[in-house]
Amino acid sequence: MIRAVMVMNTLGKPRLTKFYDFQHVEQQQELIRRVYAVLCSRPENVSNFVEAESIFGPDTRLVYKHYATLYFVFVFDSSENELAMLDLIQVFVETLDKCFKNICELDIVFNYSKLHTILDEIIFGGQVLETSSTEVVKAVEEISKLESAANAIIPKSVSGWLSRST
Repeated sequence: MIRAVMVMNTLGKPRLTKFYDFQHVEQQQELIRRVYAVLCSRPENVSNFVEAESIFGPDTRLVYKHYATLYFVFVFDSSENELAMLDLIQVFVETLDKCFKNICELDIVFNYSKLHTILDEIIFGGQVLETSSTEVVKAVEEISKLESAANAIIPKSVSGWLSRST
């Protein structure tokens, strides 16, 4: 099972975090700090696989990939294959590239909900759902069309009234 997905920049600032088992916010922040400490202390020429038992508990590993200014990190248990997780990071990044035309850190910051939609199409509840970036892009485009249609149905006067009443 996948326990967490993290995207952080090279300064340790988290850009996307998704934990598939409950963690308090303070504990999430501490885990992110500890993962970053491990990543930034590793030389470039070592393996992308790390035993994470000291951070996340027994039977936990993490795999990461460094692209430009971002680290993409998947935390998982022994039921998952390390090479498959590395490939899944590649699928995630390829999908982001297709959706955003050369993904960069700002795309992640300003398109937070779309990023979660993409991730939810690939992984849901800690289980891998889809490994084809083409299929994920199709699903995300369909979701975007449905959202646009739903927004077009609600008249502006009603949507203005709804925003004032909350």
